[in-house]
Amino acid sequence: MGVYSDRMRTKLTAAFQPMRLEIDDDSSRHRGHAGAHPDGGAETHFNVVIESAAFAGKSRVERQRLVHAVVALELKERVHALSLKLLAPGET
Repeated sequence: MGVYSDRMRTKLTAAFQPMRLEIDDDSSRHRGHAGAHPDGGAETHFNVVIESAAFAGKSRVERQRLVHAVVALELKERVHALSLKLLAPGET
């Protein structure tokens, strides 16, 4: 884990009380691409899965907006891309 994945984990856990939270740093696959950090380091691209009752009754776009609001600082500072799978309980 890194600083940004830890920060996101803390914020997402507090905001959504998830039953499942997976954060996968996929940055190594994006070295040299747009948005990759100049130092070649990690923590620019993430795959995130959240299962939470907070998403029940919300559209895909509403769910994404909620998550982006919670991690807005990380997106502004370093994180370039989030691939999001946001589920309500019982969804697959």
